[in-house]
Amino acid sequence: MSVGIINNFINFMYDGGFFMLVILLVFFLGICIALERALKYLKYDINSSSFMNEIQKLVLANKTKEAIQYCSGSKALLPRVIKNGLKRANQDTAQVQNAIDASALEIIPMVEQRLGYLNLFANISTLLGLLGTIFGLMDAFAGLEGVDPSQRAALLSAGISKAMNTTAFGLISAICIMVAHAKLNAKSEKIISEVDQYAVKLLDILGTMKIVNK
Repeated sequence: MSVGIINNFINFMYDGGFFMLVILLVFFLGICIALERALKYLKYDINSSSFMNEIQKLVLANKTKEAIQYCSGSKALLPRVIKNGLKRANQDTAQVQNAIDASALEIIPMVEQRLGYLNLFANISTLLGLLGTIFGLMDAFAGLEGVDPSQRAALLSAGISKAMNTTAFGLISAICIMVAHAKLNAKSEKIISEVDQYAVKLLDILGTMKIVNK
Protein backbone atom coordinates (compact mmCIF):
# COMPACT_ATOMS: atom_id res chain seq x y z
CA MET A 1 0.00 0.00 0.00
CA SER A 2 2.75 2.43 1.01
CA VAL A 3 4.76 1.58 -2.14
CA GLY A 4 1.74 2.40 -4.28
CA ILE A 5 1.29 5.74 -2.53
CA ILE A 6 4.95 6.59 -3.05
CA ASN A 7 4.77 5.66 -6.74
CA ASN A 8 1.64 7.76 -7.19
CA PHE A 9 3.34 10.72 -5.54
CA ILE A 10 6.41 10.34 -7.74
CA ASN A 11 4.23 10.22 -10.85
CA PHE A 12 2.27 13.22 -9.58
CA MET A 13 5.49 15.19 -9.13
CA TYR A 14 6.91 14.06 -12.46
CA ASP A 15 3.78 14.98 -14.39
CA GLY A 16 3.76 18.47 -12.86
CA GLY A 17 7.23 19.26 -14.14
CA PHE A 18 9.93 21.58 -12.83
CA PHE A 19 7.59 23.81 -10.82
CA MET A 20 6.67 20.87 -8.59
CA LEU A 21 10.26 20.68 -7.35
CA VAL A 22 10.32 24.41 -6.61
CA ILE A 23 7.05 24.18 -4.67
CA LEU A 24 8.42 21.16 -2.78
CA LEU A 25 11.49 23.22 -1.82
CA VAL A 26 9.33 26.10 -0.59
CA PHE A 27 7.16 23.66 1.36
CA PHE A 28 10.25 22.07 2.94
CA LEU A 29 11.63 25.47 3.98
CA GLY A 30 8.28 26.46 5.47
CA ILE A 31 8.00 23.25 7.47
CA CYS A 32 11.59 23.62 8.73
CA ILE A 33 10.87 27.13 9.99
CA ALA A 34 7.60 25.98 11.57
CA LEU A 35 9.37 23.14 13.41
CA GLU A 36 12.18 25.44 14.56
CA ARG A 37 9.64 27.95 15.93
CA ALA A 38 7.61 25.20 17.61
CA LEU A 39 10.71 23.90 19.42
CA LYS A 40 11.67 27.43 20.47
CA TYR A 41 8.20 28.08 21.87
CA LEU A 42 8.44 24.92 23.95
CA LYS A 43 11.53 26.44 25.55
CA TYR A 44 10.13 29.98 25.78
CA ASP A 45 6.78 29.03 27.33
CA ILE A 46 6.08 28.26 30.98
CA ASN A 47 3.17 27.65 33.34
CA SER A 48 2.86 31.37 34.01
CA SER A 49 0.23 31.21 36.74
CA SER A 50 2.17 28.69 38.82
CA PHE A 51 5.42 30.57 38.25
CA MET A 52 3.99 33.92 39.38
CA ASN A 53 2.36 32.37 42.44
CA GLU A 54 5.78 31.18 43.57
CA ILE A 55 7.33 34.58 42.83
CA GLN A 56 4.60 36.30 44.83
CA LYS A 57 5.21 34.05 47.85
CA LEU A 58 8.96 34.73 47.78
CA VAL A 59 8.67 38.49 47.27
CA LEU A 60 6.05 38.99 49.99
CA ALA A 61 8.26 36.95 52.32
CA ASN A 62 11.12 39.42 51.64
CA LYS A 63 13.05 36.74 49.74
CA THR A 64 13.83 38.78 46.65
CA LYS A 65 17.20 37.11 46.10
CA GLU A 66 15.56 33.70 46.20
CA ALA A 67 12.97 34.92 43.71
CA ILE A 68 15.73 36.07 41.38
CA GLN A 69 17.44 32.69 41.68
CA TYR A 70 14.13 30.97 40.98
CA CYS A 71 13.84 32.99 37.75
CA SER A 72 17.41 32.06 36.79
CA GLY A 73 16.49 28.38 36.87
CA SER A 74 14.24 28.70 33.81
CA LYS A 75 15.02 29.37 30.14
CA ALA A 76 11.52 30.69 29.46
CA LEU A 77 11.02 34.34 28.52
CA LEU A 78 8.65 35.41 31.30
CA PRO A 79 11.17 34.58 34.08
CA ARG A 80 13.79 36.61 32.19
CA VAL A 81 11.56 39.70 32.24
CA ILE A 82 10.48 39.18 35.86
CA LYS A 83 14.09 38.68 36.92
CA ASN A 84 15.14 42.04 35.50
CA GLY A 85 12.24 43.68 37.30
CA LEU A 86 13.15 42.00 40.59
CA LYS A 87 16.73 43.24 40.34
CA ARG A 88 15.33 46.76 40.81
CA ALA A 89 12.86 45.79 43.51
CA ASN A 90 14.38 48.29 45.94
CA GLN A 91 14.07 51.17 43.49
CA ASP A 92 11.01 53.20 42.63
CA THR A 93 8.17 51.92 40.44
CA ALA A 94 9.28 53.90 37.38
CA GLN A 95 12.71 52.26 37.36
CA VAL A 96 11.21 48.79 37.77
CA GLN A 97 8.84 49.56 34.90
CA ASN A 98 11.75 50.71 32.72
CA ALA A 99 13.64 47.47 33.39
CA ILE A 100 10.56 45.41 32.52
CA ASP A 101 9.87 47.41 29.35
CA ALA A 102 13.48 47.07 28.19
CA SER A 103 13.38 43.30 28.73
CA ALA A 104 10.04 42.99 26.95
CA LEU A 105 11.41 44.88 23.95
CA GLU A 106 14.26 42.37 23.80
CA ILE A 107 12.09 39.27 23.89
CA ILE A 108 9.36 40.32 21.42
CA PRO A 109 11.66 40.04 18.35
CA MET A 110 12.83 36.66 19.66
CA VAL A 111 9.25 35.40 19.78
CA GLU A 112 8.19 36.81 16.40
CA GLN A 113 11.42 35.90 14.60
CA ARG A 114 10.92 34.23 11.18
CA LEU A 115 7.13 33.94 11.57
CA GLY A 116 6.67 36.37 8.68
CA TYR A 117 8.45 33.96 6.34
CA LEU A 118 5.62 31.45 6.73
CA ASN A 119 3.11 33.88 5.21
CA LEU A 120 5.57 34.61 2.42
CA PHE A 121 6.14 30.93 1.65
CA ALA A 122 2.39 30.23 1.64
CA ASN A 123 1.85 32.98 -0.94
CA ILE A 124 4.83 31.84 -3.01
CA SER A 125 3.51 28.26 -3.06
CA THR A 126 0.13 29.41 -4.38
CA LEU A 127 1.65 31.65 -7.05
CA LEU A 128 4.14 29.00 -8.16
CA GLY A 129 1.28 26.54 -8.53
CA LEU A 130 -0.64 28.94 -10.76
CA LEU A 131 2.45 29.80 -12.75
CA GLY A 132 3.24 26.13 -13.26
CA THR A 133 -0.30 25.51 -14.51
CA ILE A 134 -0.06 28.38 -16.99
CA PHE A 135 3.19 27.05 -18.42
CA GLY A 136 1.72 23.55 -18.46
CA LEU A 137 -1.29 24.74 -20.43
CA MET A 138 0.96 26.58 -22.86
CA ASP A 139 2.92 23.38 -23.46
CA ALA A 140 -0.30 21.40 -23.82
CA PHE A 141 -1.68 23.70 -26.51
CA ALA A 142 1.68 23.94 -28.26
CA GLY A 143 1.84 20.15 -28.41
CA LEU A 144 -1.40 19.99 -30.43
CA GLU A 145 0.20 21.37 -33.59
CA GLY A 146 0.18 18.79 -36.36
CA VAL A 147 -1.88 16.34 -34.31
CA ASP A 148 -4.81 14.55 -35.88
CA PRO A 149 -8.09 16.37 -34.91
CA SER A 150 -9.60 13.13 -33.60
CA GLN A 151 -6.79 12.87 -31.05
CA ARG A 152 -6.64 16.50 -29.97
CA ALA A 153 -9.36 16.28 -27.34
CA ALA A 154 -7.69 13.36 -25.57
CA LEU A 155 -4.23 14.95 -25.72
CA LEU A 156 -5.56 18.32 -24.54
CA SER A 157 -7.39 16.67 -21.65
CA ALA A 158 -4.24 14.82 -20.58
CA GLY A 159 -2.17 18.01 -20.87
CA ILE A 160 -4.59 20.05 -18.78
CA SER A 161 -4.75 17.31 -16.15
CA LYS A 162 -0.97 17.34 -15.77
CA ALA A 163 -0.86 21.13 -15.78
CA MET A 164 -3.30 21.29 -12.86
CA ASN A 165 -0.92 19.23 -10.71
CA THR A 166 1.11 22.32 -9.88
CA THR A 167 -1.96 24.27 -8.76
CA ALA A 168 -3.07 21.39 -6.55
CA PHE A 169 0.37 20.93 -4.99
CA GLY A 170 0.83 24.68 -4.57
CA LEU A 171 -2.47 24.94 -2.70
CA ILE A 172 -1.67 21.91 -0.52
CA SER A 173 1.68 23.45 0.39
CA ALA A 174 0.13 26.86 1.08
CA ILE A 175 -2.65 25.42 3.27
CA CYS A 176 -0.20 23.41 5.39
CA ILE A 177 2.09 26.39 5.89
CA MET A 178 -0.82 28.73 6.67
CA VAL A 179 -2.18 26.34 9.31
CA ALA A 180 1.28 26.11 10.90
CA HIS A 181 1.57 29.90 10.83
CA ALA A 182 -1.82 30.37 12.48
CA LYS A 183 -1.00 27.98 15.33
CA LEU A 184 2.48 29.41 15.89
CA ASN A 185 1.23 32.99 15.73
CA ALA A 186 -1.36 32.18 18.39
CA LYS A 187 1.37 30.68 20.56
CA SER A 188 3.62 33.73 20.13
CA GLU A 189 0.78 36.08 21.03
CA LYS A 190 0.08 34.00 24.16
CA ILE A 191 3.70 34.25 25.29
CA ILE A 192 3.86 38.02 24.71
CA SER A 193 0.46 38.56 26.33
CA GLU A 194 1.51 36.65 29.45
CA VAL A 195 4.69 38.70 29.71
CA ASP A 196 2.63 41.91 29.65
CA GLN A 197 0.04 40.55 32.07
CA TYR A 198 2.46 39.23 34.69
CA ALA A 199 4.82 42.18 34.41
CA VAL A 200 1.92 44.34 35.62
CA LYS A 201 1.27 41.80 38.38
CA LEU A 202 4.93 42.04 39.46
CA LEU A 203 4.60 45.82 39.82
CA ASP A 204 1.53 45.25 41.99
CA ILE A 205 3.36 42.67 44.13
CA LEU A 206 6.36 44.96 44.64
CA GLY A 207 4.04 47.83 45.52
CA THR A 208 2.30 45.65 48.10
CA MET A 209 5.64 44.59 49.56
CA LYS A 210 6.75 48.20 50.00
CA ILE A 211 3.48 49.08 51.75
CA VAL A 212 3.86 46.12 54.09
CA ASN A 213 7.46 47.04 54.93
CA LYS A 214 6.63 50.66 55.80
